[in-house]
Amino acid sequence: MKIIMLGAPGAGKGTQAKMIADKYGIPHISTGDIFRANIKEGTELGQKAKTYMDQGLLVPDELVVDLVVDRVGKEDCANGYVLDGFPRTIPQAESLDAALDKLGEKIDFALNVEVPDENIVNRMSGRRACVSCGATYHIVHIPTKVEGICDRCGSELILRDDDKPETVQKRLGVYHEQTQPLIDYYKAKEVLVEVDGTKDMQDVFTDIVNILGA
Repeated sequence: MKIIMLGAPGAGKGTQAKMIADKYGIPHISTGDIFRANIKEGTELGQKAKTYMDQGLLVPDELVVDLVVDRVGKEDCANGYVLDGFPRTIPQAESLDAALDKLGEKIDFALNVEVPDENIVNRMSGRRACVSCGATYHIVHIPTKVEGICDRCGSELILRDDDKPETVQKRLGVYHEQTQPLIDYYKAKEVLVEVDGTKDMQDVFTDIVNILGA
């Protein structure tokens, strides 16, 4: 079962991807993890990626696809995988499809966790992070015992710049511009499935399992 996770930043797709991977015994793969693993192992692809990253440049699509295809060719992906955060653009999706096609494989499901922008802004602006131990909370969903103080270590909590409404709006703008077209792309391929991401996390997962099959 080869699955691609789609959804705006803060929609909860990473959490669902991990839960899918655990339930079905398949790897949860993010491009960040692939980059780190290849750089750590000193592979040729990893060294190429590091050259770009050290200069603060984006790793080119062609190289990202090579890294992803190399990863999904590993033994632990024999029964499938969950791709999280890739592809992000149509060219990446087309390159991935072409590479998989050569292997006689294809994506089975593109799961879009659908959450309105307004919900995401509210969800993310309610997050709080501990300045010392890094624990994360939410003022509504995961409140601390004492407001503004970490339960774990007693340090102060902050609203990270990444979670400020204006930053979230910018990230959503980039997402809609770049990644939204992927939804149409996978719809045309007849593999797109949408789930309501505004529900409780466990209910979203139940909906996903109903789609994928027990």
